[in-house]
Amino acid sequence: MATSFSCSASTKLTWIFALLLILATMIQVRAQPPTAGFVNIDCGWTNSSAYIDNATRIVYRFDGESVEGGLSHEISEELMAGAANEQQKTLRSFPDGSRNCYTLTSIVGKKYLLRALFTYGNYDGLNKTMDGSPFLFGLHIGVNFWESVNLTNTDPSDTVWKEVITVAPSNAVSVCLINFGSGTPFISALELRPLEDTMYPFVNTSVSISNFQRFRFGNVTDPITRYPTDNYDRFWERWPDTSYPWINLNTNNKVESLDNVFNVPADILQKASTIDTNYSHMSVIVATGRNQDGKSLQLLPIFHFADINESNLSRRFDIYNAEGLLFPDFSPLRFQMVSKYKSGEFLHADAFFNLSKTPSSSLPPLINALEVYSLIRMDNLTTDSDDANYIKEVKTHYSLAQRNWNGDPCSPREYSWEGLTCDYSKSNQNPRIVTVNLSTSRLRGGFAISFMNMTSLENLDLSHNNLTGAIPDYQLQSLKFLDLSNNKLDGAIPDSILQRFQAGSLDLRLEGNPVCSNVKDTYCSKKKNTTSTVLIAVIVPVVLVSLLVVMGILWKLYREGKSGDDEDSAMYEEETPLHIDIRRFTYAELKHITNDFQSIVGKGGFGTVYHGTLENDDEVAVKVLMETSIAESTDFLPEVQTLSKVHHKNLVTLQGYCQNKKCLALVYDFMPRGNLQQLLRGGDYSLNWEQRLHIALDAAQGLEYLHELCTPSIVHRDVKTPNILLDKNLVGIISDFGLSRAFNDAHTHISTAAAAGTPGYIDPEYHASYQITVKTDVYSFGIVLLEIITGQPPLLMDPQTVHLPNWVRRKIAMGSIHDVVDKRLMDQYDASSLQSVVDLAMNCVENAAVDRPTMTVVATRLKGLLPAVSSEKQSVSATPRRTYSMDSEIPRQFQMMISGASNEGSSFQSGYTNGMSQMSLLSGR
Repeated sequence: MATSFSCSASTKLTWIFALLLILATMIQVRAQPPTAGFVNIDCGWTNSSAYIDNATRIVYRFDGESVEGGLSHEISEELMAGAANEQQKTLRSFPDGSRNCYTLTSIVGKKYLLRALFTYGNYDGLNKTMDGSPFLFGLHIGVNFWESVNLTNTDPSDTVWKEVITVAPSNAVSVCLINFGSGTPFISALELRPLEDTMYPFVNTSVSISNFQRFRFGNVTDPITRYPTDNYDRFWERWPDTSYPWINLNTNNKVESLDNVFNVPADILQKASTIDTNYSHMSVIVATGRNQDGKSLQLLPIFHFADINESNLSRRFDIYNAEGLLFPDFSPLRFQMVSKYKSGEFLHADAFFNLSKTPSSSLPPLINALEVYSLIRMDNLTTDSDDANYIKEVKTHYSLAQRNWNGDPCSPREYSWEGLTCDYSKSNQNPRIVTVNLSTSRLRGGFAISFMNMTSLENLDLSHNNLTGAIPDYQLQSLKFLDLSNNKLDGAIPDSILQRFQAGSLDLRLEGNPVCSNVKDTYCSKKKNTTSTVLIAVIVPVVLVSLLVVMGILWKLYREGKSGDDEDSAMYEEETPLHIDIRRFTYAELKHITNDFQSIVGKGGFGTVYHGTLENDDEVAVKVLMETSIAESTDFLPEVQTLSKVHHKNLVTLQGYCQNKKCLALVYDFMPRGNLQQLLRGGDYSLNWEQRLHIALDAAQGLEYLHELCTPSIVHRDVKTPNILLDKNLVGIISDFGLSRAFNDAHTHISTAAAAGTPGYIDPEYHASYQITVKTDVYSFGIVLLEIITGQPPLLMDPQTVHLPNWVRRKIAMGSIHDVVDKRLMDQYDASSLQSVVDLAMNCVENAAVDRPTMTVVATRLKGLLPAVSSEKQSVSATPRRTYSMDSEIPRQFQMMISGASNEGSSFQSGYTNGMSQMSLLSGR
């Protein structure tokens, strides 16, 4: 049976019109901008109007809606002409606060690529990247450490970028700049790019990845490939080495992807690098850049392959890293992309990869693209979302912009908001806010209703503000303490609050408010009882009598002080001064330069250290010996005589001394960065691994000078971290020679029954023999080295008292050497130098002095370790590491690369701190 259809002309027109309408709709959908979802922020841009970048056609906007605080700047005028886009011309700096955060709108659970860019451009005229001092600050992604931005010794025109792939934990992603105390944090641009949910499947709420390096191979013109070639605007750097025996392949044929896990652009897959058939091995080395320690990172390489050779010959190869075989007998598919990676398996080795032709293969290895990422563990939990939202509503309600309330309220702990106490007791749950103290915070207006919604809040102090209106009906059963005293609250007190107060479950304070005008209850007045009345009756007479006694004593001391000053002057005139080139101060002069000994900057067994200022405005530290020390210091003048001859860059300079019956004092140069102990175990600033090694070397060189180059030699006798001072450039300076003793070459030791050193630092041989030698200082220095490595004190409670060397031995025996490293280093250290420093420290703390090295040996070994961390890492390769210099042409190309502009026929070397790279050949003939 046949069926026929017919239609009229009008019906045909209707169908044609419908088809055209569908086609137009499809075109409209396909014409949606591929940058939909992109967030592009030009940091420091002061114009609220958005602009279109000339090269990428991406729309950028100012950052005022995404950040609080900070200062807007432009780069220096001489560098302005070389900037290829607007983002490089402006920046925002954050001189105030330890943490300042940008908040970018996101979709909870969505996967994003986030990029931060930094162009210093000498905006402040201080040339901070090139003045020789450390210039670095930190980045947090949310509440977890992301990476350090280290601009030390970099060209001010360089642009550094950092990329991270992460999952949005909420409807916002925050990027925080952390002040390490070594340069003002700043940022030039922030870029957020949404990714497909299927991409980078190993990234989740617990794991983010930071871009270590991303390369494309083959004959590539542009130094950087980015949007619009890559729809996700990833930066793909051009592999720098394409000379013979490399062979570049390219094709116009379509290269298909078998999945959408990485969505590598087709243009990248249509190019590849291989080698001449006379060779069988190729090594890809992605080395760390200048200021980065790659050995401490956990790396994940992702290889992208597509055989674009027209030949049907077989191509098979093994893929190795420095630790062994990664992927055996791999054969890339022709004109189809295959990505090789070990999902979730991060390597502890260098980014060194060898592609080795198998015996059955006809063709050598080939590669199209390579991505290498480092692991970021998202271990820190954010504040409970409800608590965070409510406290941010409080911040908005009272316009608390003057407070340093940036980022997450409770996490990480060291950056929790001022005035908040959080409960971290449940390690697997988000911290909760239990205390809010906004006393004396100039609050105005009514009582913020948000407080009533914080279900874990136990203590709320809003006293001494200008709150008005009625007290709300606070129903929170968690609240135990409510202080609203000294405000302007009126109206009735809610029954729910009164009932809880009367039941004894709420401590209520309301005194000083209009609401208390007709209330006589204890919560409206300072609490009084018969006991306090009796105490007052007894205490007042006692206080009056005591005051009379104290006044008598003070009068007597005043009279004695006056006579003491006269005595000091008389002694100065009568005694013959030392024939040395340092100043002798009178007691009256010390009182003047220390402002009557007002500012104490340190204390020790010898006495007290005061800050002082000389007539020429030079700052000094005045060490005044205690009276007990004065009686025992029969050798004070010989000590001064010896120390006046000691001159070394790592020994504190003795400016002068004071000697009379009431005062023995030494006057030294003042060190503005405090001492090593303070930086290792306190404050917002954390020393990085390289800084710690430099300070250790400084201290070793100072002790070496005392032991080997002084005549007679000097034993310090109290080497410890509080006695290693730091100048403004973090140079280590040995101080406190109050216990030092000089000895001649004929002496092998000094025998003394006097206590020497500080518990935890004392040579075990000293306890048995009371013999002081130069090896006594070596032992103490070994303890100092262990403190530098671990951040721990010389004596720990674990739970019983344990000596630091024993703690280190136990940790290493039960785990690995990495278990002893100071957590503040954030795993950013060189593993091989760590091992060497631990070995050196344990060598210094040998029980037998004869087994310890000399300070000359110690200093030499430390000096040998520094090139491994302070200069670029040398790659493991069969050929020498290639080095690149930033010549006059390269910075211009770099500016073009950032903007996405093409630069045909030119060479390029990035100013990016995350990497240098090399390909090497191993002959297989």
